[in-house]
Amino acid sequence: MVTLTIDKQTVTVPEGTTILDAAKTVNIEIPHLCYFRELNEIAACRICVVEVDGCDRLVTSCNNYVEEGMVVHTNSPKVRRSRRVTIQLILSQHDCNCPSCVRSGNCMLQKIANDLNIVMNSYPKDVRPFRWDMNLPLIRDEGKCIKCMRCVQVCDKIQNVSIWDVVNTGSRTNVGVSGNRKLDATECTYCGQCITHCPVGALRERDDTTKVVEAICDPEITTIVQVAPAVRAAWGESMGLTREQASAERMVTALKRLGFDYVFDTNFTADLTIMEEGSEFIERFTHRDEYAWPMFTSCCPGWVRFLKSQYPEFTANLSTAKSPQQMFGAVAKSYFAEKRGLDPHKVFVVSIMPCVSKKSESAIGVMNDACGDPDVDVVLTTREMNRLFRSEHISVASLEETPFDSPLGTGTGAAVIFGATGGVMDAALRSAYFLITGTNPDADAFKTVRGTQDRREAVFNIPGAGNVRVAVVSGLSNTRKLMEEIRTGAAEYDFVEVMACPGGCAGGGGQPIHDGAELAGCRGDVLWGLDSKAQIRYSHENPEVRAMYEEYFGKPLGERSHHLLHTDHFAWEMPTKAK
Repeated sequence: MVTLTIDKQTVTVPEGTTILDAAKTVNIEIPHLCYFRELNEIAACRICVVEVDGCDRLVTSCNNYVEEGMVVHTNSPKVRRSRRVTIQLILSQHDCNCPSCVRSGNCMLQKIANDLNIVMNSYPKDVRPFRWDMNLPLIRDEGKCIKCMRCVQVCDKIQNVSIWDVVNTGSRTNVGVSGNRKLDATECTYCGQCITHCPVGALRERDDTTKVVEAICDPEITTIVQVAPAVRAAWGESMGLTREQASAERMVTALKRLGFDYVFDTNFTADLTIMEEGSEFIERFTHRDEYAWPMFTSCCPGWVRFLKSQYPEFTANLSTAKSPQQMFGAVAKSYFAEKRGLDPHKVFVVSIMPCVSKKSESAIGVMNDACGDPDVDVVLTTREMNRLFRSEHISVASLEETPFDSPLGTGTGAAVIFGATGGVMDAALRSAYFLITGTNPDADAFKTVRGTQDRREAVFNIPGAGNVRVAVVSGLSNTRKLMEEIRTGAAEYDFVEVMACPGGCAGGGGQPIHDGAELAGCRGDVLWGLDSKAQIRYSHENPEVRAMYEEYFGKPLGERSHHLLHTDHFAWEMPTKAK
């Protein structure tokens, strides 16, 4: 243990503790911009500097360690002068049009500048012009980049895709797309982790809210919105709601207030996905010689993009089942449109997703099986939905609760866990067990696949089928390690679930941003809790899914379900492929 003094307070912490962390133990917050624990500890921004007695220069607190007897001043006049100059220099190269920035009110640069009482800046402005393809799902504004390198680090270390890099030299040094490429010519998965780790508004998703508002206001259009499982675990965070207040039913009421004609739950098609994907796995497993192994889940578009660019030889291993988002769009413009007597060409389907890559998925040319139009017209992130609530002045905390509409609004406990890593595998095994044996397993029989570890492995015995070797992984760096083992034969599995974002959709790139915090674990716990309390915990027991098979599809993997609910992963290409 080391004892030191910070701002006249005696502090005792373990040896090897940074000054920044030592200060936190006595509730002293040292401002910082580039620092992100275990990801970016390069002391690039120089905002976290402190004064140490006996040291002539200021030292960065994020990567300097405590010493016995050290005396630290975190906000001395010398420190304040240094921080003010540094922030003013950053602001001189920053597009400070804060009112039109999506991160206004949730921007670390804005907060620190306000805290330092910077009301004027004498340094001349030199802001880089905004040039970007606005059709891309992910938008980068060079004029707002503060060169903190967080996006570079998260893409390298956490996702291992290396899309961002330092470009140019000297005073022209900046962050840009690696290899002097355009983003749409790269293997970017659009996972959005660079967005959620950016401390300012330099990175964001493409804003599609205007398209939605226009559709809602068109009396000729029937607007349908679906809400993904993970959204309910996070949407209230930036709205000032408690976990109890931020119920799915209160969100339904808010979406109704926006003017949507129907509000449905993607949990419905998560259950439908399990019926198709579970049946597909059984078909493959009982005819092993006819298929490539292992079978991979296909509900995460970021993962599908990663596999098709990095490991294209495994494309045939992907389940052909569409993601729940795309299944919903296909069902809404076929089964539901017929049931309600609607012209599918005048049905406008909106998805609320915790994901940026879903914007890319909905635009894939082959995702138009229902009527020739895109099955899903617009994808909004959780953040975009919340911005719509604010723009319409909806006081969500005061709203009553409203159930999802029927018949596409009923979901089970097995569906809601799709938003947590391990949830798809858990749900699929519950139904696969039933489809093989005719009896339900204990709903918690497969809990070994749950948890926030980077990777989980298990072997489950299903009577009549044998042992099923499964693996669950989230985060693309972890995925790459797994894929290399599969490629070399060092690991063998029957069924593998992959989520591009660490922790699964709960930690998706479209979720609310809390700087410096990773919330996938606690959001995932919310979803597992909803599953444990659900009246129905098996996808094959969803009454509305069963009714739809009886009325419309006939059976899983049938001719109509194959046409509407499955896709050809070979029908489109990534711009680059690994050699």
